[in-house]
Amino acid sequence: MTTKNTQKQNTPSTENELDLGRLLGDLIDHRKLIIGVTLLSTACALVYALFATPVYQADTLVQVEQKKGNAILSSLSQMIPDSSPESAPELQLLQSRMILGKTVNDLNLRTVVSEKFFPIFGEGWARLSGQPEQTLDVNWLNLSLGRDSSKSVLVTVGENGKYQVSLDDDITLQGTVGELLNDNGIDIKISSIDAKPGTEFVVTQYSELAAINNLQQNFTVSEKSKDSGMLGLTMSGEDPILIEKILNNISDNYLQQNIARQAAQDSKSLEFLQKKMPEVRNELDEAEDKLNAYRKQSDSVDLNLEAKSVLEQVVNVDNQINGLTFREAEISQLYKKDHPTYKALMEKRQTLEQEKARLNKRVSGMPATQQEVLRLSRDVESGRAVYSQLLNRQQELSIAQSSAIGNVRIIDPALTQPKPIKPKKPLIVILGFFLGLFASAGIVLASSVLRRGIETPEQLEEQGINVYATVPTSEWLLKRTRLRSKNFFSNRVRHKTKNVPFLALDNPIDLSIEAIRGLRTSLHFAMMEASNNVLMISGATPDSGKTFISSSLAAIISQPGQKVLFIDADMRRGYIHELFQMSNDKGLSDILSGKTSASDAVQTFHKAGFDVITRGMAPPNPSELLMHERFKQLLTWASENYDMVIIDTPPILAVTDAAIIGRSVGTSLVVARFEMNSVKEIMVCVQRLEQAGVTVKGAILNGVMKRASSQYGYGYHHYGYDYTDKA
Repeated sequence: MTTKNTQKQNTPSTENELDLGRLLGDLIDHRKLIIGVTLLSTACALVYALFATPVYQADTLVQVEQKKGNAILSSLSQMIPDSSPESAPELQLLQSRMILGKTVNDLNLRTVVSEKFFPIFGEGWARLSGQPEQTLDVNWLNLSLGRDSSKSVLVTVGENGKYQVSLDDDITLQGTVGELLNDNGIDIKISSIDAKPGTEFVVTQYSELAAINNLQQNFTVSEKSKDSGMLGLTMSGEDPILIEKILNNISDNYLQQNIARQAAQDSKSLEFLQKKMPEVRNELDEAEDKLNAYRKQSDSVDLNLEAKSVLEQVVNVDNQINGLTFREAEISQLYKKDHPTYKALMEKRQTLEQEKARLNKRVSGMPATQQEVLRLSRDVESGRAVYSQLLNRQQELSIAQSSAIGNVRIIDPALTQPKPIKPKKPLIVILGFFLGLFASAGIVLASSVLRRGIETPEQLEEQGINVYATVPTSEWLLKRTRLRSKNFFSNRVRHKTKNVPFLALDNPIDLSIEAIRGLRTSLHFAMMEASNNVLMISGATPDSGKTFISSSLAAIISQPGQKVLFIDADMRRGYIHELFQMSNDKGLSDILSGKTSASDAVQTFHKAGFDVITRGMAPPNPSELLMHERFKQLLTWASENYDMVIIDTPPILAVTDAAIIGRSVGTSLVVARFEMNSVKEIMVCVQRLEQAGVTVKGAILNGVMKRASSQYGYGYHHYGYDYTDKA
């Protein structure tokens, strides 16, 4: 019991080891396929890397400084501890349609001219062969786009400054360089052509929105580091000169709009001050008149030291409140009341109002005369301070408006990198190599995992089916069959063509024939207890190799001088008459239908020395003919007149012919194809025959190939003779 349990426990690990070994062996067996696919994938990647159009990249550096042009807003940055950096909105502004749209119009990016090359490889070949670049400059183009985002025409270069314009509807127009062509809804003016006659150019016009979208796809903006204000602008494209022009134009347009925006801010502030200054001057004059009048009335009352100190503090607070009032007036044009900047201003104003209320409380404790003089003096001093502040600010804004420089400057002008950023040739070739390697290995491993074919005789013997022989694939026959069929990817040996070699005669020392000789010895003992000397060889499915096994076995048994009769019982698709180059006028179907006798239908295959009954003309009812009494009479006659009768039958899983034939034979064998037939298929075959009363002696594993993934190897595959085919 202990031994059995130990064996059961060891079985899973052994199977896992064998599975891993089989997978590794499959990779070794299909090494040619893996190497071929890998080389093909690498070659494709190399071709793509060589022929792909290179893509260049230009870059520039822009600095966004803290705003300084408007002094009214400059001090607010101290009141907002977590204010957003100045570069945050600039990133979006640079990619806006306002900036890019102006660039599209400035450089005429709506019109794209490209030379028409041979598809896929034409442009790359022209570049690799060093052909000079051919150009066509379009001054003006209008194709009446309507709702279309783009429209193209084909321009063909002619002789002496002439050209042809072809439309989609096959309309051809003639034009001359330097002259406007206006016809059939096309306005085009070509300023210059530097190309050979016959060269074709595709001229495409995009809508403004489509051109901006195309520009946005190749244009990127990023901040170099957080809150640094340093913006990196990059532009990629196939034309290194054009992308440099585009990037310079974008940065210039951005700079100009920034200056214009700053000047507009100063202009609004100046306009506000010009409206406010007359009002402040009038208020100042009124305050001075009131103070002078009160002093005359009170006989020139002066302020004591305490009142003068309070007056200075009150005037200082009033000046700050007035300053905040002006700032609020400007900020209200830029921000809403819930904006952090606006909130910070209102908080500071509230603090000043509280300080003012405290000072007013101190003033209320003074004598009435002192209070009145203090109040009037405060109005005068505050008015003078406000007026002086506004006057200075007006002069500052006038200077800033006339000399606005904005808060943006271009640090590095646009420059195209000399080396293209795409394609990255080494990386593409490496990726192509690994893609081919992994793809081919994956396919091999997947097919190995999904494969359920028989690989070892033990798989059948575990199900109680004796394996009488393991027949390897004949490399000699495989080469000749491939040469004849011109199919170098098939590992199946098929006898369905005429004039193919008969292995038992043409190469009698082949390993496959040696294996069948071993089968002959095994059958000698297996048939000793059989009811007759009739042997039926069948298979589960077509192409299992039953005809090859049965015909080769007939040739080998007949060599010692025994009389052998081979019967082709596959009356549907039998082809033994083609293999042996015999007449098929009289055969098994004719015997069973009573048209001829067995002796008349027998033909001798002189090369091998045995007799043959072909299938005859294909009947409409093969199964019914086999059930006729004439078939039993035929087998009785054959058994009495021959030492061995071998019957080749149709596949068991396809038709019932083999079950009918098996009732009258003494020995039955089933042929299983290596890696093609599954154990389940062979088990179903045996069950069907046994249900029909046929006892199956065992099976023959045919077509075993020398593979590293196979757990079973035939030990004599290194042993053989030097054999020269002199035919």
